[in-house]
Amino acid sequence: MSTEVREIELVWHDLVPRLLTVVRNERITPKMARITLTGDDLDVFAYAAPEDHVKVFFPEPGAELPAMPTIGPEGFEPPGPDGPQPIFRDYTVRYVRRDAKEIDIDFALHGHGPGATWASTARPGQRIGVLGPRGSYLNPLDFDWYLVAGDETALPALGAWLEQLPAGKPVIAYAEVADPAEEQDLVRSADTTLTWLHRSAGQSLGAALAEFRAPAGAGYIWVAGEATALKPIRRHLRSLGLPRDHVEVDGYWKRGIVNLDHHDADD
Repeated sequence: MSTEVREIELVWHDLVPRLLTVVRNERITPKMARITLTGDDLDVFAYAAPEDHVKVFFPEPGAELPAMPTIGPEGFEPPGPDGPQPIFRDYTVRYVRRDAKEIDIDFALHGHGPGATWASTARPGQRIGVLGPRGSYLNPLDFDWYLVAGDETALPALGAWLEQLPAGKPVIAYAEVADPAEEQDLVRSADTTLTWLHRSAGQSLGAALAEFRAPAGAGYIWVAGEATALKPIRRHLRSLGLPRDHVEVDGYWKRGIVNLDHHDADD
């Protein structure tokens, strides 16, 4: 398959550390919480692409405020060994409402890790830190077709993809979750085919995408989830013959590994 390579533009943003306040904690599924945050300067919050993510800084147990990073010439600088160590994880931004000075971040409540632990009991008025986004990948919206897929950690980005892709373009989407109770009501066009995969029924992204064959025309693929499970998926999708820049397979977390710098890792 020979397809003209289309440029994926990367736009950098200034790194701005923010101390934000919880407005709402909404349980959108039994194991997913949507935390709404507000702050004085969110009216200029940088957000331009479905994958845009931030580092979220959590207070130590018993503390009211998180330890925040220092921003130097090279960006995020970790503190020295004698100071308080920031506790942070990467999360995708789900919604931005600049007029209301609010952002939403979805947290998977899997029972461990600082993010899941904090989000399970977060109350209005509590404070957390947010740094970023550092940059945005601006993918062209004129491909002939799209494949987007992910597990729970990728649902915020997957939902944004489905909302932002233009109508009239065929979109094939897969979402792997624990069971039917974890399905979300994702907005999508009439040209989107969304398949929910339930681990409780033995379904998985790996099995579903092993059967995927590229439609005719120029396509773009985005898949995210657990890094180890994505290895065979990446090999298969790379074998389809699309230009390398048109196939993005991103490990957001890795089973058994603590504090990886993936978008939504929280181990």
